[in-house]
Amino acid sequence: MDELLITVAPTGAETAKADCPQLPTTPEEVARTAADCEAAGAAMIHIHVRDTAHQPTLDQGLLREWVAAVRESSSLVVQLSTGGSVHDPLDERLKVLDAEPDSCSLTMGTTNFGDDVFLNPWPFVKDLYQLALERGVAPEFELFDLGQVHALGRLIRQYGVPAGGKVHVDFVMGVPGGMPGTAPALVAGVATLPPEVTSWSATGIGRSTLSVAMASLSMGGHLRVGMEDVLTISRGVPVESNAQLVERAVELGRIAQRTPMTPAQCRELLGLA
Repeated sequence: MDELLITVAPTGAETAKADCPQLPTTPEEVARTAADCEAAGAAMIHIHVRDTAHQPTLDQGLLREWVAAVRESSSLVVQLSTGGSVHDPLDERLKVLDAEPDSCSLTMGTTNFGDDVFLNPWPFVKDLYQLALERGVAPEFELFDLGQVHALGRLIRQYGVPAGGKVHVDFVMGVPGGMPGTAPALVAGVATLPPEVTSWSATGIGRSTLSVAMASLSMGGHLRVGMEDVLTISRGVPVESNAQLVERAVELGRIAQRTPMTPAQCRELLGLA
């Protein structure tokens, strides 16, 4: 594959604004981030919303405001996180789709997340997938371990593939409690993917960012980067902006002879075109 999908995850739910002032935590900041990252080479944005106190929230009004802000400033494909924070109730996470994103994350199982637990029980996974199918929202299946890869096959066998016929997944690697951010782990995950999967990307958390990115590129995969996942550009050097991380991903892709995908091409990849 010559084209490279670069997804930017600019904010996340874990990092405090006070600890990282450059983290985009307002509609205005995320709108500027979206425009800058599209110019740098991103095609999709993965959004966790913050409130006026810069805390993670699933407030429906703010979800809609952030989606509108990104759409006004860029043509990026808008993906909302249905994970929220590890403390958000399951029923509120289902309502994320009411904000009418193009895409949503759909984590395929429960994961130990550091000292916390990221709950994704099977009934919730089924409900969220069926809701995404009904709404025409393209799910990105997030995979934190090999058991979740197996669970994806089970879900597809039960409910089929999305209407566009595309199944896109993202390996989230290096989370304490999930699969390690290593090339052998990624090889194992890709080898286990169900045959219905049409594209995949990989995300390396923290210090695994570069090793996962280079392993993914070498295997024909795509990339997710951003300040949700890493806060340093090199050892001891803080990231200045999300666009800086996108620019590095573009350069890695150039070395691998991969051209950044446009938002329109991303829509085709996800079955939204």
